[in-house]
Amino acid sequence: MSQSSSDCDNKTRHEVPDEQKRQVMQQLYNIVLHNASGEESWLRELQTQWRMWYTEDMDGRLVQKGVNDHKHLAVRLSKLFPSLVSEEKLRGGFIKFITSSKHRCVNSTLSFKVGLTELWGITDKEFDHAVNDALMRFFDKCTRFVEEVLNNPSALSEVDKFKQGPEMRRVTEKIADRLRVPYSDITQDLTEAAFFLCGYEFAIKAVNSPWCQLFDEDDAKVMEYASDLREFWTRGYGYDISRKSSCILFHDLFNRLNKAANESKSGQQVTEAVTVQVGHADTLLPLLTLLGFFKDSDALNSTNYATQAQRSFRTSHMLPYAANLLLVLYDCGGGDLRLQPLLNEKPVTFPGLTSQQASMPLYEDVKDNYRELLQGCDFETECQLFKSPA
Repeated sequence: MSQSSSDCDNKTRHEVPDEQKRQVMQQLYNIVLHNASGEESWLRELQTQWRMWYTEDMDGRLVQKGVNDHKHLAVRLSKLFPSLVSEEKLRGGFIKFITSSKHRCVNSTLSFKVGLTELWGITDKEFDHAVNDALMRFFDKCTRFVEEVLNNPSALSEVDKFKQGPEMRRVTEKIADRLRVPYSDITQDLTEAAFFLCGYEFAIKAVNSPWCQLFDEDDAKVMEYASDLREFWTRGYGYDISRKSSCILFHDLFNRLNKAANESKSGQQVTEAVTVQVGHADTLLPLLTLLGFFKDSDALNSTNYATQAQRSFRTSHMLPYAANLLLVLYDCGGGDLRLQPLLNEKPVTFPGLTSQQASMPLYEDVKDNYRELLQGCDFETECQLFKSPA
C-alpha cells in the first residue's frame, strides 16, 4: 500500500514571473557581451559561443529532462515496490493519479504513466488522471496565507535584509570583479540570474556551464542560503500558516492510508493500492514542514548565515528536480501495520518518533504522533482571514 506525492517543479523556484526572470537573464547576458573584458576561456565562451536558450515557449513547460526524470521515477518505484506498482494493479484500476492543473504537472503525470506503460509494453489501454487544484495547489486557495505571506511585502523582510547584507554584497562585487565591470552594474537580481543560469545548464543540459565560473564555493553557499531563506519564510517554518495551508493535503493522505488500513485489516482487497499525487515544490515543502521534517533549533534569518552551515533546512536536498515523498503502509501480520516514509526514495524518520522502529514505526504510533493535527488542522479554519476589529 503506497501513497506518493511528487514535485513537478524545479529546485530553483523564486517569486518573480518567468517573463521577468528571462528579461533579467538577458540583461546579464548583454552586460557580459558588451561590457565585460578579460582573456579567461569561460568569458570568451560566453561572449563568442553561448546563446540565450531560455526562451518564452519554455515558460511553465516540462523540459525533456523532466519527462525523462518522471519516466525513470516510475520505473524505479515499480522495482522498489513490485507488488504495488505492477501491471496487474495498473490495469485493474488500483493505481490512482491526481495532478495539479498546471501544464508542467500534467505532463509530469503523463510522463510517469508513460514510464509504466513502456516498461510493461502496454499499448491497448490508456489510464486516466484527475486534476485537483484544491489538493495540489492548496496554497492558492488559502486566503490567510496569500494575504499574510505571499502578498505581504514585509513577510520576506529577512530575505530582503540578507540580500542587502555583507555576504550578498561580497558575492555581487566578486562577480563584478571577474567581469571587470563597475560594482554598480551588478545588482542582486543579476547575481541571482547568473546563479539560475549556472544551475539550469547543469541540471537541464548536464553541462558545466561557463556561468558557474562567476561563483566560487563560498559564493554558491551564500546563494544557496538566500534561496533557503526565501523558502523558509515563504513555505517553511517562518510562519505557522505556511505549514498549516497544507492541512487539506495532510488529511487527504491519512484518509487514504486509513481506508487502505481498514480494508487490509478486514481481509478485503485494497481498492486504492497506490495513489500518485503530482504537485509543486510549493505543495511538498509546506507538507514536509507540517510533518516536522528538517526543523533546526534556530530559525533562519538575515544575520545567522555563519552559524547555519550545518542546517537541516536545505532545499537543494529536500526539493531536487522530481522531488517525491512516499508513505508506504506495510501489513506485517498479526494486525500490525507499519508506515515507512521515504523522501526522494531514501528512508527518513518521522520527527518525534525515537523508538528502535522509528524508520518503520507502527501506523498507530504515527497517528498518535500527529494526533493534534489529525484532530484539528482544519483547512477552512486555518485559512480564514481574521479581520481586526474596527
